[in-house]
Amino acid sequence: MRALENFALGSWISGTDNGKELYNSVTGEVIATASSSGLDFAKMMNYGRTVGGPALRKMTFHERGRMLKALALHLHAKKEEFYPLSYATGATRVDSWIDIEGGIGNLFAYSSLRKQFPNETYYVDGEHAPLSKGGSFIGHHIMVPKEGVAIHINAFNFPIWGMLEKIAVNLLAGVPAIVKPATLTSFLTEKMVREIVASNILPEGALQLICGSANGILDHVESQDVVTFTGSASTGRMLKSHSRLIEESVPFNMEADSLNSSILAPDATPGTAEFDIFIKEVHREMTVKCGQKCTAIRRIMVPENLVEDVQIALGKRLEKTVIGNPESKEVRMGALAGQVQLQEVRDKVNELLKDSEIVYGSLEGVNVTDADASKGAFLSPILLRNDDPFNKTATHNIEAFGPVSTLLPYKNLDEAIQLSKLGKGSLVCSIVTNDAKTAREFALGAASHHGRILVLNEECAKESTGHGSPMPLLVHGGPGRAGGGEEMGGKRGVMHYLQRTAIQGSPTMMTSVTNVYQYGAKQIDPIKHPFQKHFEELEVGDTYITHKHTVTDADIVNFANVSGDNFYAHVDETSLDGTIFEKRVAHGYYVLSKAAGMFVDPRKGPVLLNYGIDEARFTKPVYPGMTIGVRLTVKEKVDQEKRSEDDIAKGIVKFQVDVYDETDETVALATILTMVKKIDQSS
Repeated sequence: MRALENFALGSWISGTDNGKELYNSVTGEVIATASSSGLDFAKMMNYGRTVGGPALRKMTFHERGRMLKALALHLHAKKEEFYPLSYATGATRVDSWIDIEGGIGNLFAYSSLRKQFPNETYYVDGEHAPLSKGGSFIGHHIMVPKEGVAIHINAFNFPIWGMLEKIAVNLLAGVPAIVKPATLTSFLTEKMVREIVASNILPEGALQLICGSANGILDHVESQDVVTFTGSASTGRMLKSHSRLIEESVPFNMEADSLNSSILAPDATPGTAEFDIFIKEVHREMTVKCGQKCTAIRRIMVPENLVEDVQIALGKRLEKTVIGNPESKEVRMGALAGQVQLQEVRDKVNELLKDSEIVYGSLEGVNVTDADASKGAFLSPILLRNDDPFNKTATHNIEAFGPVSTLLPYKNLDEAIQLSKLGKGSLVCSIVTNDAKTAREFALGAASHHGRILVLNEECAKESTGHGSPMPLLVHGGPGRAGGGEEMGGKRGVMHYLQRTAIQGSPTMMTSVTNVYQYGAKQIDPIKHPFQKHFEELEVGDTYITHKHTVTDADIVNFANVSGDNFYAHVDETSLDGTIFEKRVAHGYYVLSKAAGMFVDPRKGPVLLNYGIDEARFTKPVYPGMTIGVRLTVKEKVDQEKRSEDDIAKGIVKFQVDVYDETDETVALATILTMVKKIDQSS
């Protein structure tokens, strides 16, 4: 038995008392003690704010993303070291894979997300807002990292995933974290943090760990901090109402256990692929992690004429589930996380029995493989049935956080929607159907009460990640009982750790602040053609003014012949009555094509290729006899990483293409992307 250590103020620190004993949930043996006594939470918070925060904020989004990738690669290479200790939490190999490799996968996902952000320390959000008639006064939004600490209070069921899915987001945003795992399984979190610290990949102060109690830490939060909580709704509400959070207006994100539901649609009858998929999915959600998932299926909703079929099919599948030592290859369901959890689940089932009956399983005994049922926290899967779910409502209010689910009949799809809502907000619900109209009706009818809806059928079943798997780039959270929060969600999640600030001023000043050219800002004479400049030489605002061209009827006819675009407004002047056009009009794509011919420098230079066109707009008709010119302006520069030593060092340059006529009015506006070689080929 060893004493777990906390990682605080850059050092591993033991508690000053004997601590709380932690048990192997399979054997019942004490494997460690955990204590946070002696830790100074105020100093830890200050350390994160003054050491970790500044170091992370100096890094750009791209640098922070590459940091996450390096960490993910390092941990992935070490992944097998975590499995033996994970088994002590009662998790099987599959359960552990979700926790360990699923958590590392979040690091990879958020590393890749860096490409959706600029290679800057801040983010420019959305488009500018014109605030004046003449265009000399505009507004915009920038987002910068909060200058506080993210405090993550996590649940016992995912000691690794719970930490990594949260810190991936705050670290990409540039905010340090203090992680407080549930003490019960903190021995696995501690092992992971030891490996993270040993890697020296994160800057000093970016991550701290509390293995024991964190009571009192919220007394020290400030307005720049962020608090996240995963666990029971009652604990979450207590924390959320902390006076310090209210006084300092500290963001609090809660992801609470909820009464998630899965619906078998009327078309998914026995004999269909969808019926079999439904049985398999419900069985998996009941037994994976022993049902100890905040996303597990608690309410099974079935057409009333199919309840017996589902009960029999699910019972047969549950009967084949081998329970026991998670290290045994034949075992498919391990143990609950501990004896306290086992007793709590039994108590909750007894409460549910007031409105339901057990149709599979038992609270008393369970047959186990390669283990002693009297020593481990083992429980049989429990399938309940409630034949009157609109009047017997314990099913919709009480959650047994284990391998426990309840069968509920419904008469029609509207009833299924209403039953799903009686849970008062969930993290996820699913519907198994091969009928597109049913899927649409259910999703739109139920969405207000659920954070995620999975529509499952034979077409996607093989590749579906399943009812219970939150994905890094989608939001994980839900309304009402589920906590009202959002985790992950890709770019959306990163925004929770950034401060959005409205900025106002002239286009030139806003260009300077954002480092993105704003329409109407002062332009810079590039001296030489921008296509003859390397990536490092180009400056935002560099503007090349082209020669001019007068559009002719022949231009329009020739472009119609080359492109095959014979739309009447371009080729048939007799068909223009009742249209907005005065006479034959030039193709918008001709205008852009001609603009390219005017601004492109044909000589070989640093420009490697055209990468695409964004935001093309045709703002004014161009008729024969009109004269057009082009202002080509460097709008934004996006650095790119070398994929290998042999790769060319380069970046993407976004050029604003402003095509104007003889009255100086813009007739077309677009953004083109070019790939431009760097002078320095080492970067």
